[in-house]
Formats: sequence, C-alpha cells, structure tokens
Amino acid sequence: LNDNPSHYKIKLSGTVKSPKITFDPPFLMLMPVPLDVKTETALQIIPQDYLRQSRIQVELPELELEDGDSICPFSVQFPEGQNIVLSSDGRNKELICHISFRSSMPVSLLGNMFFIDEEKN
Repeated sequence: LNDNPSHYKIKLSGTVKSPKITFDPPFLMLMPVPLDVKTETALQIIPQDYLRQSRIQVELPELELEDGDSICPFSVQFPEGQNIVLSSDGRNKELICHISFRSSMPVSLLGNMFFIDEEKN
C-alpha cells in the first residue's frame, strides 16, 4: 500500500432492529369483583432487540367520575424488577408484571395501559 496506490472497495450491509416488547397474554380481561375487593393477574413482558439495559414505566388509565374527580383503580408491580437486561447469551430477560384492580365504587372500563421504555418507545 505504501507506494502502490491500490483501490479497495468494501461493501457493508446490515439490518437495523428497533427494540420492541410483546405481551403474554396479548390482552387482559379482569373478572368483576365486589366493591373494594382486589382482582389481579400476571402478565409476561417479552423484550426483543434491546442492546442495552432499559427501564419499563407504565402509564395507567384514569377514570373521570361524575363529580369531576379522577381515580386510578389499577396498580402495577414488577416483583423481579422493571429493568430490561441483556443476558450473557445476547437475549433479553423476560419480565413479570402483576396488574391489579380495586375500586370502592361501581365502575366499568375499557382502556389502554402504556408500557414505555427509557427511549419513550
């Protein structure tokens, strides 16, 4: 290469994978319960293509009552933590999420819970 100017062409190709999460089960249906009784279910969060640790946050739906007040009858717990971790084999560890509902007044709700990572995905 020093005094012999040769031209080398390098061709690179790749695929960009955006991180995503899927859920098992893909939707929740909580059973009706008496007032002030908690109903709960577990949800498995399956992260894919996260190359570094990230933390999952949850936005829960609020209900607006007839008097104008708002309540959030849902709560979420991550018994093993809410960090998405890359394991030694390059895969992301699954997370367990416990979702519960309790209300002291009769309500019916169809809504969305948003699971958001640190990048706001």
